[in-house]
Amino acid sequence: MGAPLSEAEIRQYHALGYLVPSLRLPAAQVDALREALDRLLRDNPGVRPEKLISAHLSRRGGAANAEGVRGQSEFLALAKDERILDAVAQLIGPDIILWGCHVFCKPAGDGHETPWHQDGHYWPIRPLATCTVWVALDASLVENGCLRVIPRSHLARTSHPHLHEDRQDLALNQRLGDEHFDEATAVDLELQPGQMSMHDVYMIHGANANRSPKRRAGVALRYMPGSSVFERDLDPVAGRSGVPTAFATRPLWLLRGQDRTGRNDFDIGFDDALQR
Repeated sequence: MGAPLSEAEIRQYHALGYLVPSLRLPAAQVDALREALDRLLRDNPGVRPEKLISAHLSRRGGAANAEGVRGQSEFLALAKDERILDAVAQLIGPDIILWGCHVFCKPAGDGHETPWHQDGHYWPIRPLATCTVWVALDASLVENGCLRVIPRSHLARTSHPHLHEDRQDLALNQRLGDEHFDEATAVDLELQPGQMSMHDVYMIHGANANRSPKRRAGVALRYMPGSSVFERDLDPVAGRSGVPTAFATRPLWLLRGQDRTGRNDFDIGFDDALQR
């Protein structure tokens, strides 16, 4: 099999900060992931469906992870999918560390807004370098709050100040100030089930609330290169992200290559109950 991304797709990612590749998951795999999503929602009735963080951490006995979610192993298997890893390697290099997985499920009628933000504002990764792969499990359309991006907003490699909003109707509680971007330049990334988008850690992006009768669910897979460190003693937003995080005990997977820094710990967070 050839490389999943074409040279034109790689150029687009680096030039614009995002990409909707031709790579697409087969229908049978999407169906299995949707079944896993149904179990995830059923097993976490007390968690807002937009805030199913670390959904890939599946513990024997069904216990919740340190971030309060009872995960499903299918999402870890998705994060290890060789086709996806091949594409990520074309963008960030051969050394790939999986450090996160977040299921965003916006229910029909009352799906929460994701305010404009930069991912790196929230994350303890130094230097900041991450490729996020957002895999659609439902049709993700303008009408039900698809991902929106500001092209080229990553080029300055600048992490802008964010404002805190103490609201209950947001998927995240840090919002980028309007002075840092022009919303009129936003691009809507509409996806069908099994399609995916990929975006840079500095990309400014967000998503509108879902007021439609159609659910919108997707899985955000977080990968960093082996040249970065997951700094476990950092909490960049001091617990005010709107979702519970446990960076000190978050498990990491070295999926390909090497940890070039020698500082990432791949044993923390694992025990006999957690599926590797």
